[in-house]
Order: sequence, then C-alpha cells, then structure tokens
Amino acid sequence: MKAFTLILFFVSSFIAFSQQPITVKVSGNIFNTNRDSVYISQYYNNTYTDFLRGRLDKKGNYTLTGKLPYKDYYVLRVGRQHVHLILKDGSDIKLNADGKSIFAFHTITGSDESIAINEFVNELQIFNAKRDSATAMIKRNPENSQAINQSLQQVYLQFTSFRTAFVSRNPNSPALLPVISTLDLNKDFTTYEAIVKQLTECFSGSPNIEAVKNEFVQNKKRMESMNFLAPGKEAPVFTQNDINGKPLSLTDLRGKVVLLDFWASWCGPCRKENPNVVTLYKKYQDAGFTVMSVSLDDNKAAWLAAIEKDGLIWPNHVSDLKKWSNEVSKMYQVSGIPFTVLIDREGKIIDTKLRGLELEQALKTIFGF
Repeated sequence: MKAFTLILFFVSSFIAFSQQPITVKVSGNIFNTNRDSVYISQYYNNTYTDFLRGRLDKKGNYTLTGKLPYKDYYVLRVGRQHVHLILKDGSDIKLNADGKSIFAFHTITGSDESIAINEFVNELQIFNAKRDSATAMIKRNPENSQAINQSLQQVYLQFTSFRTAFVSRNPNSPALLPVISTLDLNKDFTTYEAIVKQLTECFSGSPNIEAVKNEFVQNKKRMESMNFLAPGKEAPVFTQNDINGKPLSLTDLRGKVVLLDFWASWCGPCRKENPNVVTLYKKYQDAGFTVMSVSLDDNKAAWLAAIEKDGLIWPNHVSDLKKWSNEVSKMYQVSGIPFTVLIDREGKIIDTKLRGLELEQALKTIFGF
C-alpha cells in the first residue's frame, strides 16, 4: 500500500517567479514549555528555515509580527515541534498550544485554512501510524499477513472516505495541498488535476503552488504519452473487412464525427447499449454523425443476426471474426466491451468509454441540439 507523506516543495528562490513580500501577525500562548522562543519557519526534508523569531514571556505569551518573502505554507515551531500555518498578506492569527505536544493540543483562530490543513495532516499521520504498525506486525507474524492486510484495507477505506469528504468541504482552499501526496495518479488523475486547478486559482503567488503546477504539467505530459487514446491524439487508423468482405477504413469516414464501437453479439452489456446508440444515430446522422462497429465475434451468422435484430442501421460494420484476437481491438488495446472511442471530423480523439447519457451529452455539445 502506498506510503503517504505531507509534501511541501519549498523552493528558496524561484526563477522567473515574482515574489511579493507579505506582512503577518501570529500571537498567542504556548504553555507547559521550557523554551524561550517561537519561530515562523518553513519545514522541508526534516530541516527548518526560520523567517521570524519571537520571545515567549514567563507566562508563555508571544507575538510575532513582520514580513515574510511570499504567501505560502509555513509552520509555527517550538523547538522541533510545529503546527502548520497558511500565511498570506495581512494574516492575523492566534495560536495557543500545549508545549508538551503543540501539534496534538493547539487551537487556531483567524485562519480556517490553517485549521483545515492541520486536520488533514493529523488524519494522515494516524493512517501512516496504523500502516507502519501493520507492516511491523506482518514482519513479526508473516502467517497472519492476510488477516492483517484485510484489516489495513478497512483502515485505508476509512481514510479515503475522510479524504473525499475533506476535499468536498474545502473547495478552492490552500488546505488541499497535502491531499496530493495521498493520491495514486494512475487511478486518481482526474481528482489530482481538479485539486491542482483549485490550488493555482486560489493561492497563486505561493512558490509551493508554483512548484505543484510545474510538477502537474510534467505529470500530465507523462500520462498523455502513456495514453495513446488521450483526447486530441490521432485515432489509430485501420482497415478491416465489412459484412460483405470488402475493406473499410477508418479514414473513409473522415469528415464525420465517428463513434468507434467495439462490441459482439455475445456481449450482454453491448446489446443492452445498442438501442441508445441507434437512437443517437438517427438523431444526428444528418448532422454528420456515424458509427463504425467493430465486432469481436468469431461466428459470422451470429454477428449478422445481432446486427439485424438490434437494428444497427449504419453501414459501417467490420470484423475479422477472431474474437479477442481481433486486430483492431488489439491495436486499440481493448480489454473489455462495450468500449467506445468518439472521433472528430479530423480523425482526432474526443473521448473514450462514452455510453448512455455521457455519449448523449457529448453529441449534444458537438452538434448543438
């Protein structure tokens, strides 16, 4: 299971990045400590970089007022303990804490964003502790690994449920930053992209967010290079024989919006979806929409009978009757059907896996009715 950590990029200087100094005030009381100073710092790679220092009086009161180089993610630290703060120009925050454990026992007023980011980090630390404990138990008792992993899976599901609710409760908030480190980009890229978009819109001017944005651009390029069916890419061109044994090429349909539909007579979900495709074909065929059906059948009679029974009235039906070894399905790396690829008039991919209402909405957007 993936290890989660709070990642702050902390870049000490940003090339071609305009840094705007900010003025902040952080005050409060740290009781139960023998320390005499508090700091506003940034924490990266187990190292603190201090920006402001304040004295604790005999009662633990302190006031930190001054300029910071930019709005960003900081910590208020006492010794090697800290609480996360999101600071911007004009921030006026009160933070009280127990010096024995300032992260576990603190209150913040004046910054809902700082409250939220500490809430998420706390839940993340709890999850990590449980994960580490389970890993240690498995090493000590490998014979119990299955039961331990099942228990940990429940803990993971609880954490992801919390994460989903947290994202929903904190839209367009800088507090979303630590969520990124908990995402599996191969599975959660859409969520990742949405969070990066919110962060860049709500907290631009932060070097950490600038780093997040730059990393996202690189990750998106990597994901798109891995996904040859990404929107905007050229749909792989092929030629296969139609029901009469005559070759039909995808390029023959250039100039039309094409739904490339992988299906088979033996595929129940495909047959269930066919009436919807027929309805949409009838609605949009005169506007320039057509369907090219690639059958994964291996029995021609069954293929033709399904075409007739389901009323698949478009003329573009192809198959090499090799079932899962169909050359076009291998080209498009089809692992399950129904599978669709919506292609624009120039032969570029609009989207994949569109069915039902999603397909209907896509065509409505394209054709305007």
